[in-house]
This record gives sequence, C-alpha cells and structure tokens, in this order.
Amino acid sequence: MLEALVARASEPAGLVRRARVILLSAAGVGGVEIASRLDLSPEAVSRIRRRFVREGVDGLCDRPKSGRRDHAVPVETVEEIVQLALSPPPAGRSRWTTRLLGEAVGRTSGCVSDILRAHGVKPHLTRTYKVSRDPAFAAKVTDVVGLYLHPPEQAIVLSVDEKTSIQALERTQPPLPLRAGRAVRHTHDYRRHGVVDLFAALEVATGKVTHRFSTSHTAGDFLRFMKKVARTYPDWQLHVVLDNSSTHNTDDVRAWLVDNPRVHFHYTPTSASWLNQIEGFFGILAKQSLSVTDFPSKRALQDHLIAYLRAWNQNPTPFEWTKPARALIRSHKRMLDRISTAVH
Repeated sequence: MLEALVARASEPAGLVRRARVILLSAAGVGGVEIASRLDLSPEAVSRIRRRFVREGVDGLCDRPKSGRRDHAVPVETVEEIVQLALSPPPAGRSRWTTRLLGEAVGRTSGCVSDILRAHGVKPHLTRTYKVSRDPAFAAKVTDVVGLYLHPPEQAIVLSVDEKTSIQALERTQPPLPLRAGRAVRHTHDYRRHGVVDLFAALEVATGKVTHRFSTSHTAGDFLRFMKKVARTYPDWQLHVVLDNSSTHNTDDVRAWLVDNPRVHFHYTPTSASWLNQIEGFFGILAKQSLSVTDFPSKRALQDHLIAYLRAWNQNPTPFEWTKPARALIRSHKRMLDRISTAVH
C-alpha cells in the first residue's frame, strides 16, 4: 500500500516523504541514514515511526491546523475588520497583518484571516503598475493593435526590442542536485563574466525570432540589427513595432528608413512595453533559458542562447492578441481616473 502511495504523483509531498520513512525503516535502514536521505531531522524520523505504530497509515496524513477559530462573529465586528484592513496601517508599519488586526478588534488572527478571505481583502499582497502619460496613447494603441489584429496584406509585422545586459554569472559552488523531497540548491554568491545584449525581432504571424548579439546597445548596434532584419525579409513590406527609445529614433535611423521605404516603424506609447509582443518572448526566454543557469564565460552564455533560439524557431509559437484597442483605451482611462482620485 505504501509503495503505491509513494508512486502516485497526486499525493501531497509531506505524506509521500513520511511514507518513505516507513518503507526505508522496513528495509532495515537506520534512522540517522533515513534523516540524511530525506532531509529530515532524526527526531522527525522517530516521531513519524511512532505515529505509524500507533495509528497505521492514517498517522502519516497531515494533521489538522492548530489554532482556535472564533464563531458567530457579529456583523459589526466583520465590518470593522474589513474597514481597518482597507485603511492606512498603524504608524511605522508598512501594512496590516492578521495579528495586528486581531489585536485591534480583540479577535484571533485565524478569525481575521477567515473574514478577509471571505471578503477578498488581501493586505499582504502588493502589485506594481505602470501607466502611460503619452498624449498620443490612443492613436498609438490603435495603430499597433490594428497591426496585430488586421495585418496588412503582402507584409510582415515584426515586434522588435533588445534585451540588454544579460549577465554571464557563474556560482562559486556547484549546485546540489534535485532529490526526492528536496529541491535543487544553489549558492547565493557568484562570479561575473560580463554581459551580452540580445536584439530580437518576433514575427507576429508565426512566432519566429530573428536575433543578433552585441556587446553594447547603441543606435549603431540597433541599426546593424535592423539591416540584418531587412536582409532576412528581402521581398516584403516590413511593419516594425518598437518603443520610442532614443536609439530607435536617431538621424542615422531616420535616414535609413528614407532609403528603405518598405520598412515602416510603429512606435508604442511611452511606458507601455506590454504592448510590444517581443516582451512576452523575453519573459519566456528568461524563465526557460536563463533562470538558475551558470555561465563560465560570455561565449558560453551566447552558445546557450543560440541553442534555445534554434529550438524555438524549429517549433515557433505566435502570441494570440485578442483585446481590441478600444478596450485598452477604456482601461487606460479608468486607471488615470483612479490615480487622480487617489491623489486628491
């Protein structure tokens, strides 16, 4: 029975680990060795064994959470807790906690937690936001979203940007590998081996990515990349979505656009990088390729990225844009109104 329990991926990790303790004990493995293998203390191993002797398999299950819950809380108290949680925290505090709220109204933190959860109030969570103040926000959003939803015929729509300063980091100690019941572990300190800049153009219709590496991200580097993009699509009109960075709008860049009339730039609003689809690709790249990976040199970092980009282009995945421009413009206006209300 315990063997089947351990083999089922759907079982809670704690239950599986406790079952492993019993299986190893039955196989004659000592308590200290079991503790070492499963990353437990010897005392925890002894406690699990005793529970199994007393209660059998039921003794391996998670215990109910301790702590008293208040019952029949008056409506007035519930309203007081919710209103307090929505108000500024006490002086010197960054936010309300369930313990602080409980002390303020004479209730347990468990009671407060239940009430906040029921009302969808989460004072422990914070999120950032970014709002564009571009006076041409509506026109630019309409232009870019129009390209995504209704691309021109006989043309390629590209989403372009650079991911700058990708660090080649090498940790000072090798990682401890993944084991049952224990995650991979890394040291916090590392050596730096320089940075790489990645210029990329995402073909909106197919998801295919054209790239170029550089040791800097100047206007000259950007222009060299755009010339590579133009050579990649020699027979097409190109509509390029990009932000209005200073390196994307120099005299040399504008002169090149005049000499290459088949290339058209469409700028996103300021502080609206979310509108540029290449940013979504960069997020995927960072998570799937760069996270917790060691690079002993810039060359190793580039080779690693090249392998990822080649694999991506063998089976590219385009992003599906669904939200119309008018919905984004309305949402933007609501956010500006909320900010104005919060200020006043």
